[in-house]
Amino acid sequence: MNSMVATIKNYNSIQEIAESLDKELAETKSALGDNLRKLDEIRTLAEKTKKIREIVMKLAGKKNINGENLGEIDLNGLKIVLDANAFHELTAIEEAVRSQQEYLLDLQKARDALQPLEKLGDTEGLQFIVVEKHKVPQRILLKGF
Repeated sequence: MNSMVATIKNYNSIQEIAESLDKELAETKSALGDNLRKLDEIRTLAEKTKKIREIVMKLAGKKNINGENLGEIDLNGLKIVLDANAFHELTAIEEAVRSQQEYLLDLQKARDALQPLEKLGDTEGLQFIVVEKHKVPQRILLKGF
């Protein structure tokens, strides 16, 4: 993943860390599902738009301009798309889906790495200080009170 802000969270047990990861996994899977459904809808719309555009351009005797970067302005690294169409939206959702898939992999790797620690048994009195990047544990410090 690209550079993200690290945060520090305190947990009372490995189970609490696992529950936090499980919750984030479930929410991300749900968001990914929603975006995959949107992707199908927008892809269909984009294909219809493309066909209509090609027919109209042919009737008008003009060459088809893809138009994906038309009206896109870079404002100090922030891209602003004027008069966004179905293709712009399709590209945006595809980017979100790829990002969510990568994030899910990172979450799942962290969750899998945590599993052997769940067998620690009684950890009462210990504090688990977790360095996280976008809710993905990077380092766990075990500390007695």
